Amino acid sequence: MTGVLQLVSVGPGLAEHITASAESALKASDAIVGYELYLKWIEPWIAGKEIRTTPLTQERERVLIALDFARAGKTVSLVSSGDIGVYAMAALAFDEMQETDTFELKVIPGVTAANACASLLGAPLSHDFATLSLSDLLCPWQWIQERARRIAQADLAVALYNVQSKQRQDGVYEILEIMLEHKSADTVCGVVRNAYRPEQMVDISTLGELTKRQFDMLTTVVIGNRFTRRKRNWIFTPRGYNNWSLDPPAAQPNSCRSTLENEEPHEAVWVFSGTSDGNSLARAISESGRKVVVSVATSYGEELAVSHCPGIHVTTGKHGFESRKQRLRDSKAKFVVDATHPYACKISKQLIEITSELSIPYIRYERPSQADTECPNLCATARDAARRAMELGRRIFLSTGSKDLATFLNVPGASSCTWYVRVTPDSESIEKVVELGIPRERICAMQGPFSQEFNEVLWRAWKIDCVVTKDSGAAGGYAEKLQAAASLNIPLVVIARPPVEYPRLANDFSSLFSVLQDLER
Repeated sequence: MTGVLQLVSVGPGLAEHITASAESALKASDAIVGYELYLKWIEPWIAGKEIRTTPLTQERERVLIALDFARAGKTVSLVSSGDIGVYAMAALAFDEMQETDTFELKVIPGVTAANACASLLGAPLSHDFATLSLSDLLCPWQWIQERARRIAQADLAVALYNVQSKQRQDGVYEILEIMLEHKSADTVCGVVRNAYRPEQMVDISTLGELTKRQFDMLTTVVIGNRFTRRKRNWIFTPRGYNNWSLDPPAAQPNSCRSTLENEEPHEAVWVFSGTSDGNSLARAISESGRKVVVSVATSYGEELAVSHCPGIHVTTGKHGFESRKQRLRDSKAKFVVDATHPYACKISKQLIEITSELSIPYIRYERPSQADTECPNLCATARDAARRAMELGRRIFLSTGSKDLATFLNVPGASSCTWYVRVTPDSESIEKVVELGIPRERICAMQGPFSQEFNEVLWRAWKIDCVVTKDSGAAGGYAEKLQAAASLNIPLVVIARPPVEYPRLANDFSSLFSVLQDLER
């Protein structure tokens, strides 16, 4: 006998939010299984059906009842509020279903609590967002805490489900404190209770204020990201393609922000810096009497730029194409000097395209290459370098940073080698390396460049028998690595610079200033 199991979502409460598909499924059913409260919302479509209910906590029992109906050849609707596939009954049904079952299965989507609450607040989930249940009945509390931390670090908007119960009074405040470690206390938030049900309550608050409030299991809390705004009695999060640096809260450690209170100076030379010589170049341009903006990607890069470029406007953040284009356009950038790392070709290509569209002169500053093109271990890609290094050694030192580490570790046979890594001393890089499986005792987290003597001491202590580096030039300590490897009689594998067609290229400060002067004439 072949029955039909329909997993039916009936939305937040009001009949008007029940979809036509759900209505049709209910009308076509022989039996209805659900929690009694949910059945009140669908009374017009279930009259005369066989009805089975169980208490709120007996979800698995409801699923088993529904499966029995379907296996008996009947059409049964297992009903859930919101969307049955979001923190609801669908997963249990799949869990209990057998591979040998022959009944037809249909999943009917609905309006989730996040969607319903967001619509009452405005549009707070218009950009990337997450949902997080604070109930630890089915998930370890430590997992919930760690997920909350990741959401906060990524500055995602988030809808919190199952916020507070009589048994779980303190958990929500722990989660809010985790959010406050990475989000400003002024972050715009919304609190919705009984969305689209009797006694509905909608309130706008801030993240700091939430720590003083009481909640319950009928409440959903929506925490915005750093761009979420209030307008009239609504809140919204911009969809994107705007100026991401608009009024960002100063408390954000990794936000797109500026280190000076005022906006970027107009008609300035924008120096995109990812290297120590990039910061030196920005300082030299400023000392020549020109207005300068230094743009860096990370908070660690900001620390270095602020230290080496006193008094110069520093802006921080990883921007997309449209965001960066708008900032350069709005600030009426006079020139763009691309002094990013020689291997950061993605940002270089982006800057070339943006400046072409905006008719802003682009100048590439790149430290001269020091790698011998006849070098027997010169490789075109990181993957090629990984294979070559594994042919030459077993205790391999990577002075290539964290960006390409996954490539090295995923090459077939990589597990047979012992990998040592040097990265910049910022928490993001170190955390990334640890997550990829490199033990902390095999991580050198220091700011280079290093002397030949330092390299020799470190590599000798770790019994390194092969070193992989990039063609980083003098400022990157390439010659010192080459000399140290030769002194220890160990092979040096070099990743060649990626080929990029630059409109204008300068390899030293003097030639760059000559280009600037020619463009200013």
